[in-house]
Amino acid sequence: QKLRAFYDRRLAAEVEGDVLGEEFKGYVFKIMGGQDKQGLPMKQGVLTNGRVQLLMSPGDQCFRGYGRRNGERRRKSVRGCIVSPDLSVLNLVIVKKGEKDLPGLTDEEKPRMRGPKRASKIRKLFNLSKDDDVRKYVNTYRRTFESNGKKHSKAPRIQRLVTPETLQRKRRKAALKKAKHE
Repeated sequence: QKLRAFYDRRLAAEVEGDVLGEEFKGYVFKIMGGQDKQGLPMKQGVLTNGRVQLLMSPGDQCFRGYGRRNGERRRKSVRGCIVSPDLSVLNLVIVKKGEKDLPGLTDEEKPRMRGPKRASKIRKLFNLSKDDDVRKYVNTYRRTFESNGKKHSKAPRIQRLVTPETLQRKRRKAALKKAKHE
């Protein structure tokens, strides 16, 4: 009965949480996807509430392109982007938080598990200048865990990081190239 508010809504539509019950008062949810009882996913842009068979190529949504020939296309069943009663799963995302906390969902702050790996993206995230050391800021999403009684910590290896070694390698490569042409 509560899900009737979602019927005939499309993917990416925002729905008020009040229709789901008193505990969701003030919340706003966004419909992100869903599956029917046979596990067929909803696909954005297919304007129907039933199933259709589409000719898909690698890289399309709802089509895994591994184990196929190069450029091969396959006809696959998907559901339309309109919510209907025969969905078994509907994926929602909280857009706006309501008055009360939802236990296990909004009551505790979960840190971001992963952050950017590339040096320029880390600079952009933390608003750093070229002079700031990027390596200090990776520690904000460093994971610490214990195995066999020892404490370990993991952080991503920063890509495209300009270090004195990389500059030295670059100079040496240029010098070798110059020497080769003389």
